[in-house]
Amino acid sequence: MTWHVLGAGSLGGIWAARLALAGLPLSLLLRDERRLAQFQAAGGLTFEQDGRCQTLPIAAETLAATTPIRRLLLASKAYDAAAVARALRPRLAADAEVILLQNGLGSQDEVAALLPQARCLFASSTEGAFRRADFHVVFAGTGHTWLGSVPATPAPDWLDELAQAQIPVSWTADILARLWRKLALNCAINPLTVLYGCRNGGLQAHADEVAALCRELAELLVACGQASAASGLQAEVAQVIAATAANYSSMYQDVAAGRRTEIAYLLGHACREAARRQLALPHLQTLEGRLRSHLASRGLPQD
Repeated sequence: MTWHVLGAGSLGGIWAARLALAGLPLSLLLRDERRLAQFQAAGGLTFEQDGRCQTLPIAAETLAATTPIRRLLLASKAYDAAAVARALRPRLAADAEVILLQNGLGSQDEVAALLPQARCLFASSTEGAFRRADFHVVFAGTGHTWLGSVPATPAPDWLDELAQAQIPVSWTADILARLWRKLALNCAINPLTVLYGCRNGGLQAHADEVAALCRELAELLVACGQASAASGLQAEVAQVIAATAANYSSMYQDVAAGRRTEIAYLLGHACREAARRQLALPHLQTLEGRLRSHLASRGLPQD
């Protein structure tokens, strides 16, 4: 069965490259004819790992093509996921499976509501990747990807294909715990790196502020029924800051490049869930206001 991959950016790109290198049927989905022509002019997708580059002439098509889709990796930005799902809905087969590889929370439910005929699977990944240029992705760090469904269902039979492609994955009955934990990590780190204009390691100078955010995020997770995701949160945040001290967070990179952030599905989602439960989380709510003001001052969207 053909893997259709939407999102030739970082994570979508390294999934596509490894599937192609494993010889699995694959087609990249590109926005329009202009992007398709640019991809073809580039000779395909360039995959860089350990300083070595190879350009892979992967098959590609536009969103408007009519080829039926039975297995889709949707690796767009969270704020684009619903629009893409709506565009692809007519092409999905009755037994389609859609893997949702987005940051944060909220977009997964939006897509699932738009695609009731499909089996939507949620993904949470710790793999490192970035895009050096258009259609040039860099595999920056080995990690792991967890897949699951809400409510929990049996694992699909194609996980062996991902192992064949050297994509490390595990099926979990509690994918929401993974997604909430990652959201909390992002909320404790990314916004502060934007506001202080620093690498992740620069937050070691703001340890008290980070600790206060972690306490409130843990309270939110417990209130949302995710007590396991709250356990040891502050220690892991400190560990991530130390381990990635030289790195710029993804949100910092987006703001520095003048790109829209995924605030609505990260810090925004956390604050909405807190408000819905009438939780008073002053540090988190103040942080959201500061970040929105900063984005506005840069002329960037606040959603």
